[in-house]
Amino acid sequence: MPSNNPPVVVNASTKHIEVIVFSPPVSELLKKELGLEKGSGTQKKTKVANASIEQVISVAKTKLPNLLAKNFRAAVKTVIGSCVSLGVLVESKPAKEIEKEIDEGKYDNEILNEITKTPEEKKKKLNEFFSKVKAEQEKILKQEEEAAKAAEAEKAAATPTAEAAAKPGEAKPAAGTAAATPAAEAAKEKPKAGKEKK
Repeated sequence: MPSNNPPVVVNASTKHIEVIVFSPPVSELLKKELGLEKGSGTQKKTKVANASIEQVISVAKTKLPNLLAKNFRAAVKTVIGSCVSLGVLVESKPAKEIEKEIDEGKYDNEILNEITKTPEEKKKKLNEFFSKVKAEQEKILKQEEEAAKAAEAEKAAATPTAEAAAKPGEAKPAAGTAAATPAAEAAKEKPKAGKEKK
């Protein structure tokens, strides 16, 4: 999102020029940190990554000078908010749960000490958890696709039946008309034959 502050400020009286450099948006920093091309289009349903609290802190540190946060804890919570909108899990949990845990002081050590390096063992566990989440998401997506295809096939199968049911009804009057025509013609011809005899 663009900032309300202009990138270049010129003091008219002193002719002093100040160039303000802004870091990328939080969402872009998070995507870079997690190696993502894009966030989730369906955040509640599909998750795209599993971040550690240390990765969140790293992004908060980078973005802090441009955030309107009253303290570093608030900056971390701002980044967590972006995790919610991108569909990113934090510490194998929905990001909203982590916000509550931050308020409860669960991550005070990491936040106060501004720890940005994720331990290798923790990384491994986060990746393993996310692999399971991803597999489950793909399974659900496949089931939904199959259900949609089945519904389409059912709809397609029902359409010709409806047309076929309408056609015999249309054909009956035509058949009746055809049957009535010779009889009507014969009736018309009889008086003519009588007249000829006279």
